[in-house]
Amino acid sequence: MILWLLIGAAVLFVFLGGLRAFEKASVTSVKSLCAWVLALGGITLALMLILTGRGGIAIGAILLFGPLLWQQWKGTKGPTRPTAKPRQAGGAMSRAEAYEVLGLKPGATEAQIREAHRRLMRSAHPDHGGSDWLATRINQARDVLLG
Repeated sequence: MILWLLIGAAVLFVFLGGLRAFEKASVTSVKSLCAWVLALGGITLALMLILTGRGGIAIGAILLFGPLLWQQWKGTKGPTRPTAKPRQAGGAMSRAEAYEVLGLKPGATEAQIREAHRRLMRSAHPDHGGSDWLATRINQARDVLLG
């Protein structure tokens, strides 16, 4: 009885540690983890089907999902659409882009720029679940507008 309680406590400890690590993980890491879990689950299922005499079903599933698995393994993706406006050749953010990022109209005062920056950073900061890219864009927009 005590042994089972200790095993249960150890499993709970490992589970909570995993949740903590999952909470701090990047989106790319989570996607990669999910892909590996699905791949290992599929391999396990195929192996179990083969061992129980249902190899035809396993081979059919592998043939059906083979091209998708191969595409995922090679890291190639289908055609994608650009989701953002193309950047200028110089790479620097224009004043118009900076106003758009901060959600301000041209001619905003310094106080309005700082307030918009603070408001957006509260939700976009990486420490509060936001993205590094968005926080960088917001900071860059503030820097462009304030000089």
